Amino acid sequence: MNSLFDLVHTLINIDTATVNSYAHALGPWLYVVLFASVFAETGLVVTPFLPGDSLLFAVGAVAAHPDSPIRLGMVSVQLVIAAVLGDAVNYSIGRYVGPRVFSRQDSWLLNQKHLARAHQFYEDYGGVTIILARFIPIVRTFAPFVAGIGKMTYSRFATYNVTGGVAWILLFLLAGWGFGSSELVQRNFKLVVVAVVVISVLPAVYEIVRARMGRGRHRPSPGG
Repeated sequence: MNSLFDLVHTLINIDTATVNSYAHALGPWLYVVLFASVFAETGLVVTPFLPGDSLLFAVGAVAAHPDSPIRLGMVSVQLVIAAVLGDAVNYSIGRYVGPRVFSRQDSWLLNQKHLARAHQFYEDYGGVTIILARFIPIVRTFAPFVAGIGKMTYSRFATYNVTGGVAWILLFLLAGWGFGSSELVQRNFKLVVVAVVVISVLPAVYEIVRARMGRGRHRPSPGG
């Protein structure tokens, strides 16, 4: 049990030195750990604290070294599969467990009225939500669960799930690959990851602002 807690603590405080050390110590087993971490963060509602963005950036940075045991192509395919499967499982949990949770008519929070609203929201904006949520820590863990609760059609969800999963994994791996070997980045790793996260979140902020401005323009004027 202590070993599991140690591993979680290490993942939360990840950096390139840690990934490089584990890559040489674990060999091929590192791929198993990486797959499990990305799958758990995206697939299990109880593990939103796992470090998706910083982990991907660090893995890309380590893979950029010629003597690294991490192969960028292999780890990219593996982690895309982990991210897509994670969201699919999370969606399924929300779809089949959620309706039983949201079954009370008299509950202030967990009632069918909220379930119907969630369904309508994802039918209207689900595609953009699923893709953009990939780039927002914590939100990406809950977005597929809520999509499942709202019974967003799986074919529609799957399209955006794959698109968002590929974009998220490749963006952070390639960012690490391109910039992670810089000495300046190494010295300011956490700040760089925060900057990358902020930049990746900007499209989501833009969409939210645009949607709200659009609703404001279409709101009927008093007495109109």
